[in-house]
Amino acid sequence: MPELKCTVQTCVHNKQFLCELDKIQVGGSDAKTARETCCDSFSERTTNGYSNSYSGSTMNSSSNSYSGSAMNSSANSYSNSHGDITGRASDRSGIDCKAVECMYNNNYACHAGKISVEGSNAKQTEGTECATFKYKS
Repeated sequence: MPELKCTVQTCVHNKQFLCELDKIQVGGSDAKTARETCCDSFSERTTNGYSNSYSGSTMNSSSNSYSGSAMNSSANSYSNSHGDITGRASDRSGIDCKAVECMYNNNYACHAGKISVEGSNAKQTEGTECATFKYKS
């Protein structure tokens, strides 16, 4: 698993430059530069600290986000379309990578030793990028 540093402080999964997902997905199937990639696992943090796509006492079945105060305390993790929220941020994360023209991509998996996801003021996925991307050329 690559070492992952994330500067996207506007993402609900970011905890002090670490990601609480056990796996992220990098987008950019036609990317030739880092700016053409993105973190498809990005979910915007709102003023209450979490994405507002969930509210109430039960999970919304169409939601990929949660409210920290409403999360059942007995649940240690849950799955979304990109990975499991572990509840613990880690410097290691699996990377599913759609950027097939990246030199670190091998069969949709990232094989870089370290990656950096950037986009400190991102409001949506397109505001993020994999800064480690290197075009195969």
